[in-house]
Amino acid sequence: MNFHLTGKKALLLASSQGLGLGIAAKLCEEGADVMISGRDEQKLNKASASLNGAGPGSCRYCVADLSKRDASHILFDSAVNTFGTLDILVNNVGGPPPGSVEDQDLETWRNQFEIMVIRLIELTNLSLAGMREKQWGRILTVASSSVVQPIPGLSVSNTIRSAIVGWNKSLANEIAGDGITANILAPGRIATERVRQIDALRAEKEHISVAEVRERSMASIPVGRYGTVEEFGAVGAFLVSEQASYITGTVIRCDGGLVRSV
Repeated sequence: MNFHLTGKKALLLASSQGLGLGIAAKLCEEGADVMISGRDEQKLNKASASLNGAGPGSCRYCVADLSKRDASHILFDSAVNTFGTLDILVNNVGGPPPGSVEDQDLETWRNQFEIMVIRLIELTNLSLAGMREKQWGRILTVASSSVVQPIPGLSVSNTIRSAIVGWNKSLANEIAGDGITANILAPGRIATERVRQIDALRAEKEHISVAEVRERSMASIPVGRYGTVEEFGAVGAFLVSEQASYITGTVIRCDGGLVRSV
């Protein structure tokens, strides 16, 4: 399917690897020009090189740390100075520290809220004026299946990512008339480094092997396996496509049926 993304300009957060890079790769394949971002320039350089020439689109990168207060302006200015405009914003942040509610001190809650909520809202607000001027734009925020069904041991993620759901719905209603959509893409068990780390921590806590953790996890997923980054990236690309112009204000799950609710 042609997603009509040729020439569209996209900025993706936390995209040197994993889910963010998966979406970036698919956007490049569809002809978009993308800017990936993250803290590690070596990883970004390698990822950017892998995407350039792999499809009709192009890839640049920007080094930015979302824990820094100027990160949103650095990212937005870099994208606009490079592309001249911004059509697509993919909000994505790394997972916060695991643990129970009582394990986390108040400073962790404050810091993670700044990174996972404030930075995304700020960057989105910076991006909206240009999108409104063109009467076309896409805001896609990568969250987690935990916004529908909390995940044991990920209390900070469960709490803070849920705040983004309310923000996204409020935003979507306000910008729909300007030709801009805002959606949340919630991954389940996708085979990424983050999921591997969580599996390893669970194995250590329960004194079992990582293989046992994976086997148990896959048994809880109706399709019987972890998802791939490529599958996730394809869903993300569709949600920012022309064809998805009537989808907004919603949470789309890419989880193989993991979440039990309707």
